[in-house]
Amino acid sequence: MGLSTQQQLQFLQEKIRSIGSAIFYNQSDAVLKLPTSLVTAVKVDDFGYLWFFIKKPKQEVRQFEDEFPVRMDFFKKGMDFFVQVTGTGKIVVDPEALSTFFKLHQDLNASQSVSFVLVKVKVVKAEYFETHTRVPSTLWQNALTVFSGWLRHPAGSVSNTYLSTS
Repeated sequence: MGLSTQQQLQFLQEKIRSIGSAIFYNQSDAVLKLPTSLVTAVKVDDFGYLWFFIKKPKQEVRQFEDEFPVRMDFFKKGMDFFVQVTGTGKIVVDPEALSTFFKLHQDLNASQSVSFVLVKVKVVKAEYFETHTRVPSTLWQNALTVFSGWLRHPAGSVSNTYLSTS
């Protein structure tokens, strides 16, 4: 029996909150696009949008594509899992939407909008990977563990896909 969409979203929110930051990749083919950046997730809302700030580019924000494909890799050293999110990104430029966002998140400083831009990503697919690290006792156990890991899970990880809407 699988998890409901709401349970999947809650699971994803919890995992992203515990990791906090991700590498943001704009996968558009456009000449002018937001650069690959380290970002900190501000929120994963109940509609499946992931919100974060990225350093404001030198170009006028309105010159960028309205929507663009995104991949985000959430990883934190010492955690036994990581999350990979793919979706559609959008730079939030509407003053009313920005105002509403800052009203809802009073802990954030609205002056951030001077040097940063707010980006929201509609999560299309989120994959959760558990990493298994064990210290085998002997060289033979090590070889057996590596070999059996290849047979069971490529790259030694377990993958679960959440919120796949494709």
